[in-house]
Amino acid sequence: MTVAALRLSRLPCRTCLRVSVEAKFVQLDIVGVAQAHDADAFAALAESCTGGLTSALLTEVPGASAYFLGTVVPYADGAKSAILGVAPETIRRHGAVSEEAAREMARGARDRFDADLAASITGIAGPDGGSEEKPVGTVFFAIAERNGRETAKRRLYGGDRATVRRASAMFSLEMIRRFVTAAP
Repeated sequence: MTVAALRLSRLPCRTCLRVSVEAKFVQLDIVGVAQAHDADAFAALAESCTGGLTSALLTEVPGASAYFLGTVVPYADGAKSAILGVAPETIRRHGAVSEEAAREMARGARDRFDADLAASITGIAGPDGGSEEKPVGTVFFAIAERNGRETAKRRLYGGDRATVRRASAMFSLEMIRRFVTAAP
């Protein structure tokens, strides 16, 4: 299923089932990568706008504890700073929904869990909170690896709150899979 397909504001049940099945394939790919690297609990997450949905999808696959350490859900700006070490200045200058904040969240989760890799998600799921510069559906993703390798991406999703959250969780899993399989 493409992200465009997820942009629909109302997903029929069969589409929701397809998303669930596709999530399983992405999860199984991540499990395979983890096993190929002989990793023991190497990943962690920091999820804001998805509220833990990504980790819920990730842990539906049995054996997730072999490669997944845990998730922080720092929904409020103060929690992003207190728990993950996102600089208050970053939030003031760029906003909690920004590439800079997403990168700091990923680094903070990596350090908090002592993980080899951590991913983060921060965005505006709606229906309120958007602006002209950052409309509802704006989501930033980041991954930070222990060795210093990082990446970040921005996506803009249409649809209702549930659609933005689901699409963001799926994209995060896919981003992790691609990042890990591209590792040197």
